Amino acid sequence: MAELSALVPLLADRKLEFDNSNNRPILQTLAKLVFKSLIWVVFTVWVATIFSLPTEFGQKLLSKWIRTTQGSIFGVTGSIFLGFSAPILAIAILACIYVAFFSRENLKRNNYKFPRYRLWTFPVLVSGPFGVVSAAELIGIVIFSAYVLWSLAAYVVQIDSSIEGDSLTLKEKSLLMLEIIGLRLGLIGLFCLAFLFLPIARGSILLRMTDIPFEQATRYHVWLGHLTMAIFTFHGLFYVIAWAIQGRLLQQILEWKDIGVANLPGVISLFAGLLMWVTSLRPVRRAYFEVFFYIHQLYVIFVVFLALHVGDFIFSFAAGAIFLFILDRFLRFCQSRTTVDVVSAACRPCGTVELILSKPPRLHYNALSFIFLQVRELSWLQWHPFSVSSSPLDGKHHLSILIKVLGKWTEKLRDIINSVSDNHQNDLSSKLKLITVSVEGPYGHEVPYHLMYENLILVAGGIGVSPFFAILSDILHLSSEGKSCSPKNILVIWAVKKSMELSLLSTVDAQSICPSFSDKLHLEIQTYVTQESEPPLEDGRFNEKMGYPPLLISSSNLMSCLVGTGHKVWAGIYVLVSTIGFIVFYGLLELYYIKPFQVVAWWYRGLLFTLCMVASVVLLGAIVIFFWNKWEMKSSSNDSWTANDNEKKNHNIFVTDDKKENLTSVQTIQYGTRPDFRAIFSSYAEQMGHINVGVIVCGPPGLQSSVARECRYQNIRGKWNHPIFHFNSQSFDL
Repeated sequence: MAELSALVPLLADRKLEFDNSNNRPILQTLAKLVFKSLIWVVFTVWVATIFSLPTEFGQKLLSKWIRTTQGSIFGVTGSIFLGFSAPILAIAILACIYVAFFSRENLKRNNYKFPRYRLWTFPVLVSGPFGVVSAAELIGIVIFSAYVLWSLAAYVVQIDSSIEGDSLTLKEKSLLMLEIIGLRLGLIGLFCLAFLFLPIARGSILLRMTDIPFEQATRYHVWLGHLTMAIFTFHGLFYVIAWAIQGRLLQQILEWKDIGVANLPGVISLFAGLLMWVTSLRPVRRAYFEVFFYIHQLYVIFVVFLALHVGDFIFSFAAGAIFLFILDRFLRFCQSRTTVDVVSAACRPCGTVELILSKPPRLHYNALSFIFLQVRELSWLQWHPFSVSSSPLDGKHHLSILIKVLGKWTEKLRDIINSVSDNHQNDLSSKLKLITVSVEGPYGHEVPYHLMYENLILVAGGIGVSPFFAILSDILHLSSEGKSCSPKNILVIWAVKKSMELSLLSTVDAQSICPSFSDKLHLEIQTYVTQESEPPLEDGRFNEKMGYPPLLISSSNLMSCLVGTGHKVWAGIYVLVSTIGFIVFYGLLELYYIKPFQVVAWWYRGLLFTLCMVASVVLLGAIVIFFWNKWEMKSSSNDSWTANDNEKKNHNIFVTDDKKENLTSVQTIQYGTRPDFRAIFSSYAEQMGHINVGVIVCGPPGLQSSVARECRYQNIRGKWNHPIFHFNSQSFDL
């Protein structure tokens, strides 16, 4: 390995130079500190309020709060909304400002200069029901579990003390306790529901502020989904048991009363939730993904009938997070209506399809980003996530993805592309319309965290190498431009089943990006072919059959910039206007309809409350999106399409034999074996000394667990002269 200096900066920005903390204006530093502190204060008070609610002090405080604030036009609903939903909306608005003005400083060069452990990158649990869990994630799991257990215990103690002196029989006390515990479980489930919707918003401003990418946040959504549905299931089960013992089960289930909780909508909501829960279990999801995907759209039924079940003021406990999800969902809907030009496509004999898609220059993304892709000729409903395999520095007008042919959807896509390549060249322009592509994204990290490390270990299984091509291309561009703070030592460990997959290395044309990269970068690629004992007769030469050849196209059908990770100021305006609109709409509804006409039915008020949430986004949010889209179109029209930009992406049809200038020159291949991570990491540790090493893994869960286990082992050894391995996972697992 190359000799390293621990004092070399670790983070380079492509276009913006990160200022040193000593050179930043003091007002800018102070403003950042104020915003960050304010966000933390609001969040801490919000969480403390939720934790204190099960206590007598918390309930007295809530009663006092309601008495103080219910005199407004919003009534009790406004009081609860202000106390439990408004804080998360306030954090979202503050986050918009923070990301717009301070996100470039979220990661400073000095942060990773000296080796030290970090909670987010230290794997604690490496196997089990949660998969790989970092120290920070484990703390979150413990806090959530503690909240549920603490709340339940506090409510049970209060219930027991409140009915102890009543002149009731043992049976009556037991039934009453069952119903009250069921009621309290429903309230606990509402708070879990609030957190459930936060990570599933793909372009959420909260995820951008915390720099948690959506593919990682989905894990939190899965964990919270299991917890929330378990609580709601017990909530309903306790009532069902009590009603069955009393002999009025059917009567209570079908009850839909105006004053109080309506039971039938709750049964419908719970049934929809149970269907989503059962089909989202890993065995079912793996075997019947389409069933999981379609059934999961029942979340609309789940939320709407939940609002009908509990009414507007109880629904307000979780309304803020649900509103943020509606904001994200509508923005995704608007973006996905745009069709995108396919610049070129390749069907490779290793069973991989490469698509090059047209994008506007102003749509920025990082190397570790991904998109959701829909091909309307295959399905109008299915959206599939794919990692972006090209660096944003490869060109302003396109990005590429690699798709492994594994199922019916990908097989049909491959057949369409092959049918195009079999037609005459003169008919190609008409055949391009055989594929109508829509895109959501790109999504990913707010900042390019792979540039934080001077030393990288990239571990991939099969097509999991796709995002690492983007990283390599990114670093090669930075090296070519003479950026001194890009990663200097990179070890790629790639496990494939068949040697035909090795042709994917031709995706990164190192020769044209950085002809002398070996002088500026120490790159080593260790490849393991697990199902072949010796090299094939072709000795690495693979014909790359092209479907659509590279083309220069007009910029008429580009990706939409209306994405949660898009323009920061417009995204902030969208959130702010929609939020204010929701408050105004519900205030007008209370003032001119609910109070004058004395609307008292809980379920109807819950429906009106939900309609106001949707209307504010669809009406006022749509106006912002309209002007946002016009602004983006005008800005994109000012950017000319240049041939030089398209030439940065060179699609070779053969793997070159020039071992001196391409990635094959730094590649070693071992056949019939799997990577021995213990030996690899131990050898690496002995050579490198006490430094930070970023480990990024992309592959199946078994591979992630193996790498995480080795990172944990090396870190726990605690030798002063050994590296600290920072584990990061890039795999998208729905």
